[in-house]
Amino acid sequence: MAKMNPVVHFEMAAEDSKRMSEFYTNVFGWRTVQYGPEMGNYIVAQTTETGENGMIKTPGTINGGFYQKLEDPTMNQPSIVISVDDIKESMEKIKNAGGKLLGEPMPIPGVGEFVSFIDTEGNRCSILQPISM
Repeated sequence: MAKMNPVVHFEMAAEDSKRMSEFYTNVFGWRTVQYGPEMGNYIVAQTTETGENGMIKTPGTINGGFYQKLEDPTMNQPSIVISVDDIKESMEKIKNAGGKLLGEPMPIPGVGEFVSFIDTEGNRCSILQPISM
């Protein structure tokens, strides 16, 4: 049986990131942390407790993030992020299976390399090759 790659993160677009952060904090008790312009004003949404190393404490749970809505409606769909061991190999598999890559991998400082893709059904997803912990 082939190795399964787990979902490790989710992303959602926001027109008003402050309003969105407040909604998920007030309704679900999530904690949010906004990064600066060097990280695209990305907001990390913690849905579960993490340790000092930033990793989740409860197996089976994930954290996520919010980003500013973009002009392309496809890029504004909620999305999952899948962890992979080799981003280049996974990109080839995506292309060979009929998916469409949305650019080249970009580094996320302290996290790893990340690239989005469209699957065969038009869903936007992403893959992440994490930095070894």
